[in-house]
Amino acid sequence: MAFNAEVRRDTQSAAESGFNKNPTLVVKTLLKITVQPQKLSVFCWPGSCKVASAIMIDTQQFAGASKSNTSFLTPFERRLAPNVLPRIPSWLQTYHLTMLTLVWSSLILFFSYLAARDLRWLWGVSTMIAMQYVTDHYDGKLGKYRGTGLVRWGYYMDHLLDYFFLCSVIIGYAFILPERSRYQIVILLAICSAYEISTFLAFSTTDRFKISYLKFGPTEFRLALIVINALLTMYGTRKMVSGLKYVNIGGAIGLALMIYRSHKIIWALDMEHKKGQLTGES
Repeated sequence: MAFNAEVRRDTQSAAESGFNKNPTLVVKTLLKITVQPQKLSVFCWPGSCKVASAIMIDTQQFAGASKSNTSFLTPFERRLAPNVLPRIPSWLQTYHLTMLTLVWSSLILFFSYLAARDLRWLWGVSTMIAMQYVTDHYDGKLGKYRGTGLVRWGYYMDHLLDYFFLCSVIIGYAFILPERSRYQIVILLAICSAYEISTFLAFSTTDRFKISYLKFGPTEFRLALIVINALLTMYGTRKMVSGLKYVNIGGAIGLALMIYRSHKIIWALDMEHKKGQLTGES
């Protein structure tokens, strides 16, 4: 309360001095004051609402800005990044890379539609999967490298578009495979979606954003898709139709293991918190 009252006095003084005619000066004055890690409450002084109705300062780091990835290919990707990032054109920004997932997802659907008549079009699908990997992998890294990242927007939009990408791949297989496989495809989409939902729920309760499980992460998933497409091109859809149910069974088992592991971690956190409360009360 005392801190907010002090801010009101200083900002009203600035307004009376004519700062309300210069928004930049007002903001700079506020930023010099708001060095404490609290959030300011909404305030307004006479004649200044046209400049700003509220300013919120939050110095806590956003937990979604960092990911935990322990997949097989992560060490290789980390060694590669310092050589790739300086070579990305300066006009290409982090948000451009993020939004390109819409382009790749649309082209995956287009090539999958064509592959229903000629499976060789799956090479086009695989190319789009590879392109999506490049832009999705380097969008956040580019923002950190240049200091131009949009952390919260990037977290939201990047993972929303990852879901669009996942749907485009699975819907694409629905174009290719016969109708009797549709139920298995729906089950596959449900299992893959459950992986994402579990990941974000675990992150919201632990503040740890883990995107790989059992050494298998997004990169390995895309690589598996490219291998599947190559096999489909060479051997046709018959074996995939019979093998899809086993893919779903394996995916369901992996999902159950991931949920059990997350459950144990979250349970332990709650029990520790509960124990601390009981100790404090005694």
